[in-house]
Amino acid sequence: MERKDFETWLDNISVTFLSLTDLQKNETLDHLISLSGAVQLRHLSNNLETLLKRDFLKLLPLELSFYLLKWLDPQTLLTCCLVSKQWNKVISACTEVWQTACKNLGWQIDDSVQDALHWKKVYLKAILRMKQLEDHEAFETSSLIGHSARVYALYYKDGLLCTGSDDLSAKLWDVSTGQCVYGIQTHTCAAVKFDEQKLVTGSFDNTVACWEWSSGARTQHFRGHTGAVFSVDYNDELDVLVSGSADFTVKVWALSAGTCLNTLTGHTEWVTKIWPIGREINCKCLKTLSVSEDRSICLQPRLHFDGKYIVCSSALGLYQWDFASYDILRVIKTPEIANLALLGFGDIFALLFDNRYLYIMDLRTESLISRWPLPEYRKSKRGSSFLAGEASWLNGLDGHNDTGLVFATSMPDHSIHLVLWKEHG
Repeated sequence: MERKDFETWLDNISVTFLSLTDLQKNETLDHLISLSGAVQLRHLSNNLETLLKRDFLKLLPLELSFYLLKWLDPQTLLTCCLVSKQWNKVISACTEVWQTACKNLGWQIDDSVQDALHWKKVYLKAILRMKQLEDHEAFETSSLIGHSARVYALYYKDGLLCTGSDDLSAKLWDVSTGQCVYGIQTHTCAAVKFDEQKLVTGSFDNTVACWEWSSGARTQHFRGHTGAVFSVDYNDELDVLVSGSADFTVKVWALSAGTCLNTLTGHTEWVTKIWPIGREINCKCLKTLSVSEDRSICLQPRLHFDGKYIVCSSALGLYQWDFASYDILRVIKTPEIANLALLGFGDIFALLFDNRYLYIMDLRTESLISRWPLPEYRKSKRGSSFLAGEASWLNGLDGHNDTGLVFATSMPDHSIHLVLWKEHG
């Protein structure tokens, strides 16, 4: 058939084809396919794939695209980013998708940051950190060496670790560098707390002392306990110092004058923990908390208190009380690992440990998501030779707070063993 005649025939048959019903069109196509040879079928196969493809992300309004993307899991979204530049651009621009993905991983979200690409990068960083936690590869260790006798007292704040030893000295260390910033001669230290100017120590000689970092001079001496002082806290604004002792008492002192203002009794065991002082000092016992009428079920020495909740570990699990009503709000059982001690408790994560491992618990699922081996550290019944480091990450990681010290403990060789966050890969 000549080209001109073919074009005329094609125009006529096209007009007729368009006038058919859908069923008739289908029958016509089926008949033509049955008459086609291999060349025609190959041509049809190659062109159908292109004709049937529709880039819905490109064709849909952006709001509808974002709505559809919210139903996909993050890993699928990352795969979709590889389809084309257009898909990558649209998916990366969906702020809500990546913020939600970060939240689901236990990361803190600043809603004021609306840069979608920022949140996609945060998610990629988050997924790497969570993978490190799952693979037990998120931490690294180092040691501080400098004391010549048992190190019993530890206190950490803002990247600095203070250690008090039976060698009659206290040292202040920069955790990031491992360098000793200050070293002064003291008495034997059972508890330490510091600020930029001074150091306060509780001692096995039954006293509390205040020291000046710059000169090493003792500026105040608090006498009155009849047992070793295992915990101290102070507030310069209130001019108050509080100490807890093996004589089963808590004493409230005038910080500047060194005089005893009050002695609180009621404990039947060593007082190894003093909660931070607030603006008001109430010397009345508000409540005695317990987890069982069975006196053999004891609370661990370390409590977590943030002004709203009290959390403590016991042989029965983790208990959380409401501070306003003293009602038990939550009991978290850890049947696979008994007698875990509590180091820190937040909105998202809890930090715990036993004689072998450091553990991270996801409080949303109440499951242990990571662990890190611990050395044979010096075991202390009273719990004063180990502590947690940075704590803000317990309320959710944010890509910046997973740095620095996680855990510190004194060792039998008088060194201090540190567990630190590993830098992001």
